[in-house]
Amino acid sequence: MKIIAGVDEAGRGALAGPVVASAVILPEEYDLDGLNDSKKVSPPKREVLFDKITSQAISIGVGIVPAIEIDRINILESTYKAMKMSLGKLNPVPEEALIDGFPLNTQIIPNRGIIRGDETIDVIKAASIIAKVTRDRIMVKYDQQYPLYGFKKHKGYGTKEHLKMLQLHKSCDIHRKTFKPVSKMLK
Repeated sequence: MKIIAGVDEAGRGALAGPVVASAVILPEEYDLDGLNDSKKVSPPKREVLFDKITSQAISIGVGIVPAIEIDRINILESTYKAMKMSLGKLNPVPEEALIDGFPLNTQIIPNRGIIRGDETIDVIKAASIIAKVTRDRIMVKYDQQYPLYGFKKHKGYGTKEHLKMLQLHKSCDIHRKTFKPVSKMLK
C-alpha cells in the first residue's frame, strides 16, 4: 500500500487566533462513518470523529502558526508553513501528500493540490476534522484568557458578535492586526 497523507487547514479566514494545519495517514481499512469536510459536520460529531481518527490513524501531524506570525509573513505563507510543519511530524514519512486546495511548491514530499479535496478525499476530510477540532479547542482556551470577545462561541471568525466586541474593546494579543477590520480597531 502506498503511504498517502491528507492535508488541510482551519482558521485561514479568522480574524483572531492561529491557523492550524493537519496531516493524516489512514490505514487501508478504517471505520469513520460520517466523515466529511469539517465545515459540514456539527461540532459534537466533529469531536466524535476526532477521537475515531486519532484512534485509527497510522499517523497525525499538526502545525500551528500564531497570529503574530501570520501578521509578519501573511496568511498564505502561514498556511503553507503550518501544512509543512504538519507533514514534518508524520511517522512514517508519506510517499505522497494530497493537499486541500493547491500544492506545496517547496515541500520535500511529492504532493498534489486537490480543489475541494475536503469534500471528496477521506484522508483530507480526516485532516480537516483534526485541524478544525484542534483549532476550536485552542480558541476555547483563549476565551478563558480573553473573555470579552466570545472566542468560545465564534472561534475568532468575523461574526456580528465578534465585530461588535472588537469595536467595543478594540483588538487583543491574538487578533490578526493586518486583517481588516482588525487593523482599524487596534488598541
